[in-house]
Amino acid sequence: MSLEQPGTILIVDDESINIAVLTDILEERYEILFATDGKKAMELAKTAQPDLILLDVKMPGMDGHEVCARLKEERDTANIPIIFVTAMSDVNDEARGLELGAMDYITKPVSPPVVKARVRNQIELKNARDQLMRLAITDGLTGLSNRRHFDGALEKEHQRLARSRGLLSLILFDLDHFKAFNDTYGHLAGDDCLRQVGGMVLQTLTRVADLGARYGGEEFVCLLPETSHDGAVVMAEKLRAGIQGLKIPHAKSSAAKMVTTSLGVVTVRCIAGRSPLHVVALADEQLYAAKSAGRNRVQALRFDAP
Repeated sequence: MSLEQPGTILIVDDESINIAVLTDILEERYEILFATDGKKAMELAKTAQPDLILLDVKMPGMDGHEVCARLKEERDTANIPIIFVTAMSDVNDEARGLELGAMDYITKPVSPPVVKARVRNQIELKNARDQLMRLAITDGLTGLSNRRHFDGALEKEHQRLARSRGLLSLILFDLDHFKAFNDTYGHLAGDDCLRQVGGMVLQTLTRVADLGARYGGEEFVCLLPETSHDGAVVMAEKLRAGIQGLKIPHAKSSAAKMVTTSLGVVTVRCIAGRSPLHVVALADEQLYAAKSAGRNRVQALRFDAP
């Protein structure tokens, strides 16, 4: 988000003159989207993910209160802050909107200084919340997702794909002889090694849907929704070659005189009622097999059991 364009605002109003007034007040600082009915507002909120919604209360068909309630029910839009813009001044109406999840009210006719101040305040609050959320789901050392975020993402993707019996692939890997690396070079060098590996994972996973996480210690995991078995194996080999390509010296490695990794890959067809933890267990078995076979290699399994 640049200094010149610090946020995107969705204005929802069935009167074009009201949209024009608010746009004139805000467009110098923000990117403006607009919708003239509740259905279009919900579609835009989901696809564009604005930083703030300015929502008229009185609209034909689906009014602002209903739009707000529906947005707060949806996972993808629940955290977008909403400010109601209304000519109604009844305290009960304001209380109802706040109970539905709105953050603030602006009354018509609007005052430009008030609009600017309240919009700025809400976007600053959202940016702060987003930053805290990023910190809560990120591993501080590697920049990858943390274990807690991975566990939630695995559960969510498994449930989603189970509805269509879709494919889910997982890569579980750790660094070969990492304890010996720490004993030889020290924990500061170990931390730097993990940071470099995290950067390689981020560089390798290019799809938005894919998730790389630090699973614990020197162990990492990649969640690849709707990825074929062959595609997952190719990705694992890229990771193996990329990590070896970092050429981090490791005198005590039996696989090579540099840091290497062993990877376990599994692809499953997701089935309702089956725990997603079985995917991790299968990948762990393949990781163990890769280590037993000599390390610095990929071991893979496609699991299609009913």
